[in-house]
Amino acid sequence: MANYTAADIKEIRETTGAGMLDVKKALDEADGDKAKAVELIRVKGLKGIAKRESRDASEGLVAVDVRDAEGGQTGTLVEINCETDFVAKNDRFVALGDEAVAAAVESGATEPAQLAETPFGEALTTAGATMGEKIEVRRIGRVTGEVVTSYMHRTNKDLPPQVGVIVASDAAGAEVARDVAMHIAAYSPAFLTRDEVPAETVENERRIAEETAKNEGKPEKALPKIVEGRLNGFFKENVLLDQAFAKDPKQTVGKVIEAAGGTVTGFVRFRVGN
Repeated sequence: MANYTAADIKEIRETTGAGMLDVKKALDEADGDKAKAVELIRVKGLKGIAKRESRDASEGLVAVDVRDAEGGQTGTLVEINCETDFVAKNDRFVALGDEAVAAAVESGATEPAQLAETPFGEALTTAGATMGEKIEVRRIGRVTGEVVTSYMHRTNKDLPPQVGVIVASDAAGAEVARDVAMHIAAYSPAFLTRDEVPAETVENERRIAEETAKNEGKPEKALPKIVEGRLNGFFKENVLLDQAFAKDPKQTVGKVIEAAGGTVTGFVRFRVGN
């Protein structure tokens, strides 16, 4: 029987993210040689790529990078996924998230497929093989502005950040940008302003509001006012500047930014799996 200890198993699990049974099998095959066991896990992992592709990667983390750019700053968010929370909190996976966002910044990639064409793509494949899980970059987001403010939220204290927000603003807006970013993390607006809502979405919401009011037996004369009221309700739920501010619901986010004398020009919000 191969000579290894529980501490050896723990060390290899933390290094590779592999399951306990896989680690034990590798150590048995390697006669207790830890380095060889890790190599075996990697080799077997690479052979299992096709099998992993069909599995669901719904855990993971969000990584952020904010740096100076011409005329201001640029912020980049990357969501990278794995299959289990065990791997999500693994130090190697967390480091992989940092590598992913750095590669996205340096390459200018806006889509995971573009990132896969960089040297990071090979690192991603190797990580999946070593950890024995499907690991993939799901999406990349970017904003540029005079100032970019980030907010990262842990939904579980034992896991890395699973919600990330970046907000672009002018210098005056930066005074409230972190509070706005925290609000975005909690209330997940879909649009910055009403003007950003696609016309077809507005028309669809208007149609639904009118049909609903008719089905409720509302008077014909009252329909226009009812429809506009319900459309405004849609905007208040989905448009950042129209939402009631989390810290002071008596004010909208737009009014809070206006009171600071500033402007928010864009934002990106990622939540793992959503």
